[in-house]
Amino acid sequence: MIEVRNLSFHYPGNNHQALDSLNFAVNKGEIIGFLGPSGAGKSTTQKILIGLLKGYRGQVTIFDKDLTAWGADYYQRIGVSFESPNHYRKLTALENLNFFRSLYSSETEEPKELLAMVGLAEDSNTRVAHFSKGMQMRLNFARALLNRPELVFLDEPTSGLDPINVRNIINIIRQLQEEGRTIFLTTHNMALADELCDQVAFIVDGQISLIDSPRELKIRYGQRIVKIEYQGEGKVEQQEFSLEGLGNNEEFYQLLRQKSIDTIHTQEATLEDIFIKVTGRNLR
Repeated sequence: MIEVRNLSFHYPGNNHQALDSLNFAVNKGEIIGFLGPSGAGKSTTQKILIGLLKGYRGQVTIFDKDLTAWGADYYQRIGVSFESPNHYRKLTALENLNFFRSLYSSETEEPKELLAMVGLAEDSNTRVAHFSKGMQMRLNFARALLNRPELVFLDEPTSGLDPINVRNIINIIRQLQEEGRTIFLTTHNMALADELCDQVAFIVDGQISLIDSPRELKIRYGQRIVKIEYQGEGKVEQQEFSLEGLGNNEEFYQLLRQKSIDTIHTQEATLEDIFIKVTGRNLR
């Protein structure tokens, strides 16, 4: 679906590279997450892939066709949700979607159904000027799906949302993937990426430091131990055991038989732990 080779870019007037020799590929139906702090190059990469930034070096192939060879028909096949909502504020939510719907030559989703899907059905006739940031983000997300895109670009899609709406957006993204859509996600929310992505790319200062599936990364960088918390003599105690030979560890089974267990879990590294270890940088 996407193939990028030696992608580099710098903004006029800046001496440093915004992107420096990026290489990655995304298969149909995959969700890839570009993870990194602000200014790392996530949004720049997305803007190139959706055709907003020109003058890059390297090769970008999307839908088996060089990006420079695509015309306006490219936008019939992709959907984009920007981090900063951009709507006509004097129009209602429904009027906004109906306007953008009119720009597509192909069959589109029904705007009222999209608004209901993101929890804005009761606000469909409210002017966007009166929307909170979270409501605007949900409208932004709905607009990205109007043309039934095969490839969807999402830039911080859960920014400003409460936990209930975050869960709803996650569920919708999963449904899109089940339908065969491909998702390009840029975020600094590691928990979101961990839950959704088939592969994640750590990007700092315009370079990809690491790219792999969240599961493989957590196995590679996690500790191969299991920690048990249990009720001891009037207090909570804990003990750790190596995963190696755990099935034959009599001390482990004796603890399970004799103590009241509160928690038991392996010591997986989080994506944020791994990001800091690999890049030496924080996400903020």
